[in-house]
Amino acid sequence: MDAPLLNKRAEHNGLYKLLRRKAANVPEEAPHTSNDMQLIKALDVSQLVSIGVGTTIGAGIFILVGTVAKEQAGPSVSVSFFIAGLAAALSALCYAELASRYPSAGSAYHYAYTFLGEGFAWLVGWALVLEYTVGGSTVARGFSPNLALFVGGQEKLPIWLMRQQIPGTNIILDPCAGLLVVVVTLLLCAGIKESATAQTIMTAGLVLVLLFVIFVGSWIGFSTGWQGYKQASGFLPFGLRGTLGGAATVFFSYIGFDAVASTAEEVKNPQRDLPLGIGLALFICGSLYMAVSAVVVGIVPYTQMNPDTPISSAFSDHGVSWAMYIVAVGAMVAMLTTLLGSFLPQPRILMTMSRDGLLPSIFGTVNKSTAVPVNSTLATGLVAVLMSTSMNVDQLSGMVSVGTLMAFTVVGLCILVLRYVPPLEESSIAASFPEEEEHESKRFLAVLSILSIFGGILLVSLASSFTFLASWGRWMMGTVGLLLLISGTVKLLITKEVGISHHFGHSNCFHCPFVPVLPVASILVNVYLLANIGISTWIRVSVWLIFGLLVYAFYGVHYSLSGRTRV
Repeated sequence: MDAPLLNKRAEHNGLYKLLRRKAANVPEEAPHTSNDMQLIKALDVSQLVSIGVGTTIGAGIFILVGTVAKEQAGPSVSVSFFIAGLAAALSALCYAELASRYPSAGSAYHYAYTFLGEGFAWLVGWALVLEYTVGGSTVARGFSPNLALFVGGQEKLPIWLMRQQIPGTNIILDPCAGLLVVVVTLLLCAGIKESATAQTIMTAGLVLVLLFVIFVGSWIGFSTGWQGYKQASGFLPFGLRGTLGGAATVFFSYIGFDAVASTAEEVKNPQRDLPLGIGLALFICGSLYMAVSAVVVGIVPYTQMNPDTPISSAFSDHGVSWAMYIVAVGAMVAMLTTLLGSFLPQPRILMTMSRDGLLPSIFGTVNKSTAVPVNSTLATGLVAVLMSTSMNVDQLSGMVSVGTLMAFTVVGLCILVLRYVPPLEESSIAASFPEEEEHESKRFLAVLSILSIFGGILLVSLASSFTFLASWGRWMMGTVGLLLLISGTVKLLITKEVGISHHFGHSNCFHCPFVPVLPVASILVNVYLLANIGISTWIRVSVWLIFGLLVYAFYGVHYSLSGRTRV
């Protein structure tokens, strides 16, 4: 039977629709359906770093240090931040190659579509939409308590900023949060240059506050002899397990650098600037985290630390009460930078999904004067205003991590597919690798190896988290998983890479080192964390994902550009 006829029949198969992929040999830019869908290239390394640092360093650093030190790591909390930073670097290096090789506003969604298929791409894009919306709304609701500190309490705020409960309900309105989201949304609509400039200014202010904490805290530490490190319980009061547990907790404080990848189409020199921006942002964040945590636990014994306000309380305990206001300013600036960074990628992901036909075209329109996807920005801003103003999003905040960890996992898988099973649909690529058509068995074995690795990681992670199972069952699951993981990795180690060639995407791009070991380690870290997220969070996420699958089934499948262009 003719191959074209087989292909035509295959395209009516449901599995094919889920696995159909974008063309991988478009080196210059992502596909556009019209000239008015172009984003301007306006960002350089410094602006990318400010976006990465501003998005990553949230207000959590002003609280997280105390919680992790007191409950998990003790004085070794800085080591926990270091280990978490190394784990985050695994994903960052994978992002750096894909972002520089295939610069697209869709970030992980676009990579998944190119290498794993439409179904995976939809799930990742849909999960990221939830992550950015809930994450931004959660941050916005934390602004008014810090603002109230300067006026003597919530009750002294102007009535139009004061939190108020709707009579007869448990709904607490927070107009301050809604107003903050409106301001940020309008700023994002003004243009990428304007929002990047604002992000740079606010990030600089945040870094100055953290440097203040480091230098003033160090002065106190040297004056008092660093009492926090002279405890009888030692440097590892909870043992190495506690330090590693603390690393798993603070890992989420590194979430945010992926926002840099979402600006890829707006970067002047993506092949050089994107890897530098991602790498420098992660390095700066890790250095600040380690320094702040090392100073705070050094001047206040971890047993005496206030988990709610660890930094300001540390200064107050040493007679520097006025520093509390500087710390509060830093927390508010951190919320603003995080809010701006959270709402920056989301409209671009919706725009890219619209370009691909998976969402209505209204989300893909780019304003000609500001070169911003205004409709997507306004739509996401409206949802965030409603959520931040009227919903208690504390219970939903755990869902923020799921989208990012899913994206990190997919990016690691994309690197493996790119290097060992690159797409051969395009004639130019097929011509570059004629031996691939003659030895499909090699590709098949590579696919099996990648599936073995992922299956093994999944079994090992589930064995560690399914504490309700009998110990023998968990041991069996873990043993099988470990064998699958090791065998798949060894097979790839002895397999020749084919996707390292510059025929894929841009030439002279950054290449992720230590493949396949590094992306495998990245997938392992992220799947392990996903497996250990609480069941209640997974139930909430599942509701959102099921709703997304219905949208995809009734709209995306039928209007997908990939499906319409393949005949």
